[in-house]
Amino acid sequence: MSTREADRVSSAQQTLDILNDISQLLNTGLDKETLATCISMIESGVNPEALAAVIQELRRERATLDAQASSNAR
Repeated sequence: MSTREADRVSSAQQTLDILNDISQLLNTGLDKETLATCISMIESGVNPEALAAVIQELRRERATLDAQASSNAR
């Protein structure tokens, strides 16, 4: 790996670490891997607001399914 490529990788890792710290401070509930996936999608052109809306909808669906599972377990 060239020095230039190593610097790029190191910079990307530092950026991800900082964004992960911010994510944790904001209590987003995203783990580092999920955050990295979201960043990659945004860098590929996905609309950030649309991505956020999808994540929120998936969380609502999960909460609904968890509530249904809890009530069925009784």
